[in-house]
Amino acid sequence: MTKKIAAFFFTMFVVVCYAQEQRPKLVVGIMVDQMRYEYLERFYSKYSNDGFKRLMNDGFNLKNAHYNYVPTYTGPGHSSVYTGTTPAIHGIIGNDWYDKNLKKGVNCVNDPTRESVGVQSEEGHVSPWRLLSSTITDELKLATQKRSKVIGISIKDRGAVLPAGHMADAAYWYEDASGTFISSTFYLTKLPQWVDVFNKKGLPAKYLSQPWNTLYPIEQYVESSPDDSPYEQRLGGNKKPVFPYKYEVNAKTGYGALTATPFCNDFLTEFALAAVDGEKLGQGDYTDFLAISYSTTDRIGHAMGPNSVEVEDVYLRLDKNIENLLNQLDAKIGKGNYLVFLSADHAVADVAQYLKDSKMPAGYFNDSAVESNLREFLKKYFPERDLIQNISNGQVFFNNDLFQTNPRNSGVDFLIASELISKFLLAVDGVANVYTENVLRQARYDEEGLKGMVIRGYNAKRSGDIAFVLEPGWYSSSQIAGATHGSPYAYDTHVPMLFYGAGVRKGSSVRYHPVTDIAPTLSMLLRIKFPSGCTGQPVAELFE
Repeated sequence: MTKKIAAFFFTMFVVVCYAQEQRPKLVVGIMVDQMRYEYLERFYSKYSNDGFKRLMNDGFNLKNAHYNYVPTYTGPGHSSVYTGTTPAIHGIIGNDWYDKNLKKGVNCVNDPTRESVGVQSEEGHVSPWRLLSSTITDELKLATQKRSKVIGISIKDRGAVLPAGHMADAAYWYEDASGTFISSTFYLTKLPQWVDVFNKKGLPAKYLSQPWNTLYPIEQYVESSPDDSPYEQRLGGNKKPVFPYKYEVNAKTGYGALTATPFCNDFLTEFALAAVDGEKLGQGDYTDFLAISYSTTDRIGHAMGPNSVEVEDVYLRLDKNIENLLNQLDAKIGKGNYLVFLSADHAVADVAQYLKDSKMPAGYFNDSAVESNLREFLKKYFPERDLIQNISNGQVFFNNDLFQTNPRNSGVDFLIASELISKFLLAVDGVANVYTENVLRQARYDEEGLKGMVIRGYNAKRSGDIAFVLEPGWYSSSQIAGATHGSPYAYDTHVPMLFYGAGVRKGSSVRYHPVTDIAPTLSMLLRIKFPSGCTGQPVAELFE
């Protein structure tokens, strides 16, 4: 009996040790641009059992996941998920921002030192060079001595480039004019054969030749507002924002109309599966990583708002894409051999005009009018100096060179200007609070409340001299139709956080988790070190 017991424990020891050495063959990161967590629940009854429901019910569902900084935009969102930290540290403070050194606006992934690969245009002049932290994908590369493959794909360049990180084998994104996937010389000098073969299929023309009608009879879309709504914008040249939508390809727009259709998600899913085959992802001895970012949801969401039939339909169709992707991964990689996480780069506000008409607190903040009035206000105190260089992303950038015209009093003038601008902005309708550079730089990173959200989104070298936050329901826009995002409020911060597959047990949690917990959780599952700037923590519930 003693020998049998010893043999049993020895066998169990070997099994445990072997299991501990097992890593997933492939990690698939799925980002859905502008996806509220609420969409998982609101449309749940219409989802299939093998798409979103499979991730929710057979994986681990973090139901109270949020962004923990402002502004909530695409570039910062993708960067924060993959670095495990916030703009204060990874440096991507917006999709675009004013560069204080260059004295002009810059894009988060634009890189004039790089060339396009696949087309003769400037659409490929990009790289992740402005991202200051390593990503989970970088750390996978470092851990395997670059033996792991990392591929990033998206319709948007930033949705492909930032998740793929600095050491990726390649990142690919969609170019409107040609209707093809392209890349940058940061990664390679020519497109691989499998990408050329895929591009030559001419799928955008095929997709745009068919109308977009609802997946189910439109009267079943009771989770949404009526189709013909005054709060929606027109899509793709259609005269009214109502189904069915029809499209055409012309010399001016090329194949850009595809990005405002759910067919674009079909297109990206096909490309993702082509990447699995073409790069033989998950077929080697080391874990590979495929980063997928679905962007169409953001394009349609901006135009139509979160209560539209169009948004509901695009998510019901995306559910089918997720189902197809998972089924193909089962067949190609093997069930239990791959790990998936799904999240979003931000959520979205309700249409402000709809809230106003419904007697809810909301409004529109006119940036240009406020900037003009502020300049006039400051002339009373600094008549010879135009102190404002730029106002964008909820931040005011001073023309700091002008403070040096009187060096003896420059510090005093700066403080006076900061106080004057703060008081001016606080008197503007829709402004909730104002924070000066001095306050933000001296504050604790883990500060709570609105101030904490601003602190974690504020990068000392790149951000402005003053930051301000709007009231709930308010946002910057010149149009009363459509919706946007960017605020620190729950409607913009509450997003899905789903883990599924290898090493993930079934379950759910309503504990609060910032999205910065995704990267360190993956680090623990892959048993590699955290990204260099990581401030998040592993999701303990997955390991309990």
